[in-house]
Amino acid sequence: MSTNADRAKLWAQRLIAAAKADLALRAQLATSGALFEGYNPEMEALHLTNASLLEAFMGEHGWPSRTVLGEEAAAAAMLILQHAISRPDLQRGALGLLAAAAEAGEASPVDAAYLADRIAVLEGKPQLFGSQFDWDESGALSPAPILDPDSVDERRAQLGLPPIGETIAAMRARAAAEGDAPPSDMAARRAAQAAFLARVGWR
Repeated sequence: MSTNADRAKLWAQRLIAAAKADLALRAQLATSGALFEGYNPEMEALHLTNASLLEAFMGEHGWPSRTVLGEEAAAAAMLILQHAISRPDLQRGALGLLAAAAEAGEASPVDAAYLADRIAVLEGKPQLFGSQFDWDESGALSPAPILDPDSVDERRAQLGLPPIGETIAAMRARAAAEGDAPPSDMAARRAAQAAFLARVGWR
């Protein structure tokens, strides 16, 4: 008969494996350049599969806590959740669980802030912490609109995050290293994004 510890270990292994598969596919698509041509169907399919796994765990146990599953599995759960952009119900529903877990020391407050930012941007609202990026009209990788941008560094400092300027530089350097570049047809990109957001129910 399996114990609670055995079941927790199995769940941890499954979540970690799912997150590793996500990162491996991302690396593969980045190498081929397919990652940067809109939301790749293979990537979305994996994200949906992983989201279902996380949903199954949360349905039984709530948010995957550090104490129960360990740091690596908790981080894997967060990666899966952040990438579940085709599941607005899951992301919205998990935000409260994640925030409560952060207050209890079972998750990172930064993770809760980043998820809140992601949800806001997907809903077409300004973000609070400047964690979500996209190509702007001038072809530069920049934060999506920020609520009260003059105080964003103060909010970021409360979470232990560096000033937004440092993050912008780091994000642009990462994009350049991966071969990511602004889309050749910004209007087509915006249309594709709008169609996706409508299809999955964000807007």
